[in-house]
Amino acid sequence: MTVETITWVGKTPAGRVRLIDQTELPAREIYLERTSYLDLAEDIRRLAVRGAPAIGVAGAFGVVLGLQPATGLGPAGFRRRLTEVCGELATTRPTAVNLSWAVERMKRVVEKLAGDTPAVKLLEALEAEALAIRDQDRALCRAIGEFGAGLIGPGSRILTHCNAGALATAGIGTALAAVYVAHEQGKRPSVFVDETRPLLQGSRLTAWELTRAGIDSTLICDNMAASVMAAGKVDLVITGADRIAANGDVANKIGTYGVACLAARHHLPFYVAAPFSTFDLSIPDGSRIPIEERKPEEVTRPYGIAFAPEGVKVHNPAFDVTPAELVTALITDKGVIRPPYRENIQKVLGA
Repeated sequence: MTVETITWVGKTPAGRVRLIDQTELPAREIYLERTSYLDLAEDIRRLAVRGAPAIGVAGAFGVVLGLQPATGLGPAGFRRRLTEVCGELATTRPTAVNLSWAVERMKRVVEKLAGDTPAVKLLEALEAEALAIRDQDRALCRAIGEFGAGLIGPGSRILTHCNAGALATAGIGTALAAVYVAHEQGKRPSVFVDETRPLLQGSRLTAWELTRAGIDSTLICDNMAASVMAAGKVDLVITGADRIAANGDVANKIGTYGVACLAARHHLPFYVAAPFSTFDLSIPDGSRIPIEERKPEEVTRPYGIAFAPEGVKVHNPAFDVTPAELVTALITDKGVIRPPYRENIQKVLGA
């Protein structure tokens, strides 16, 4: 799968961000170029760029965009502006920890430099760090794919939920990275793609990716997952993650918890693929993960079409939490982590 989800074009102080507008897929493949961090922040909010690793990269690039006009403020003013820009970007989406991780990493780059470092040099350091975050994500995706492919047998039939592919990262994905690498190895896996209501990231994005990559894929409605499992048509489940707690609880797109329950009922492995940056070891369990509540119109009027009566109350959480006991293994860039998670996450990833 080759798609450049998000990247940096040019060089400071005139650099810009180029990203594919995922709200337009699969009907149109449109790329946006941003020079304002506020425009990029809005792209994150409206899901033009989405997926935990991708919005981490977007956050890093957004910091550079926000500071490009600030070199005339001097070192002290530049640092104050950095704090403001980082604060605004970090709050665009609260659940995916990669965003705050990337923004904090950008802040630390400046904090490590001497207080009298010229603002131009600070900006150059920020640009270099953002590019390093992008390049690292590409490498992490490949490593996840290599480890994950080891769990996929020849001809395996995989079910996935939401989109954890190239569109969710700067590389080849997380959950789908395992599929892509297994395909490269000649294992020829096939994939059942949950549509993923209410925003249809499975049908709009994952099916688009897999079709372009030549992977055998079958789109199903979310409420068909139990049926295909019961019919013996699924061998394993792989999803991505937006945040993983210290005990292995996983926050991912709404509906993931239900898929995990179904996998347990049908005695199927349920794997979660994510880079180290998606782990939040500062929180003990999933009950501490903030869950983003999105606009009711995403449920009642998707794409402007009325699906529900006016005035009906709507509950629209973007994510749910899958308890660690339902997760067979965590596929990371550093290897496959199995229970007991609290102990083994620390061993593999460190504190």
